[in-house]
Amino acid sequence: MEIFLGIVVVVFVGLLLASFRVLREYERGVVFMLGRFYGVKGPGLIIIIPIIQQMERVGLRTIVMDIPTQDLITRDNVSVKVNAVLYFRVVEADKAIINVEDYMEATGQLAQTTLRSVLGQHELDELLAERDRLNEDIQVILDRHTDQWGIKVANVEIKHVDIDESMVRAIAKQAEAERERRAKIIHAQGEQQAAEKLVEAARVLSTQSEAMQLRYLQTLTEIAGEKSSTIVFPLPMNLLSNLQKLVGDGSDS
Repeated sequence: MEIFLGIVVVVFVGLLLASFRVLREYERGVVFMLGRFYGVKGPGLIIIIPIIQQMERVGLRTIVMDIPTQDLITRDNVSVKVNAVLYFRVVEADKAIINVEDYMEATGQLAQTTLRSVLGQHELDELLAERDRLNEDIQVILDRHTDQWGIKVANVEIKHVDIDESMVRAIAKQAEAERERRAKIIHAQGEQQAAEKLVEAARVLSTQSEAMQLRYLQTLTEIAGEKSSTIVFPLPMNLLSNLQKLVGDGSDS
């Protein structure tokens, strides 16, 4: 009799201790009563009725998940390997337990398929130059699908885009050709602006004889400053016409 009583006491104490649970600030407990959803409890000390009630712990902290490298083909038929990192957290503990069997595995698989689907719709140049926009597109799609699981996707970051060595050389040639094209355009624009300024200067010199004389004197100054054995002096045509007039006047007198 004493042995039976001792067993009963031990069992009772064990059940009593098992009924007390302590949940941290970042944890919630999803409680089921006889298999049916009862409520979400925590944080702090909670009491669970043994055998009748069961509890599932759920963490609410942000989870950092590394998305494995995915092989995909871009819209311009370039084979690349892309990996990324996903930041998400549980905001509704009951949905994370009831609506999906394993929310961690489900979110990871969805992130992989979404990454391949979204990036496969863009060209290689967009993958390399517009990562912020692509990150946002992936994040919006994931957040919309995981909302029914009580999960909030905070951010998605593409880490590496690996391409073949032959494609790296092709991109380098393309960049070099682009730089040459820009240099030629800038040079042509400079020539055009210089020609416009020369036409404008010629127009001013043709209308004002004083400006032509000043330009003539400036040219002589520049020539005199050069270290050359031969100096050619340009002779304006209007000076010859003036001399002809003077000679003509002297012969008439």
